Amino acid sequence: MAEPQAAKSPIAWSRVARRIRVPIAFVFAIFYLWRAKPTWRFLLLGALIAAIGVVLRTLASGQVKKNQELTMSGPYAYVRNPLYLGSVIIAIGFAVAARDLWVAMAVLAMFALIYVPVIRGEETFLRKQFPGAYDDYARRVPSLLPRTLLFRQMRDGFSRELYWQHREYNALLGAAAMLAALAAKILWLHR
Repeated sequence: MAEPQAAKSPIAWSRVARRIRVPIAFVFAIFYLWRAKPTWRFLLLGALIAAIGVVLRTLASGQVKKNQELTMSGPYAYVRNPLYLGSVIIAIGFAVAARDLWVAMAVLAMFALIYVPVIRGEETFLRKQFPGAYDDYARRVPSLLPRTLLFRQMRDGFSRELYWQHREYNALLGAAAMLAALAAKILWLHR
């Protein structure tokens, strides 16, 4: 007997969301640059917030051994999804830098429609990949928002090789490119 379509829908959307998140980000970048109204003060504030997200993504990517082991050290000791939390922090930084309500609303919509289903899909996969162990981990560690901001062991077990293997430097390069584009927009508008 075939499974009802409604039961398949969340998993199917999770797969679609996973595939389209990068192309959607490029489309969003065009919208973002069009709508952004940066000033030097907000660009600096947004850059500082985004830098926190880039550092978090860097530390997380240097810990995770995808599909090989359940990572519970470094940032993963505080949240189960530090890479996505880093992305959220980066997005908040860029929303601040943009100074535009439509950009902020689009960021929220993208997170709800793209990242929440992707996170759920990955957690379903991890429960199958690491039966029992993932459930224990999920009971102890929150999904996205840490219970504390006192991060004592963020760098424990960090591997530079894993960072490069996961090509996490792309987050830094992308953030730097967007900051440069915002700076260029400020210069263009005030010439």
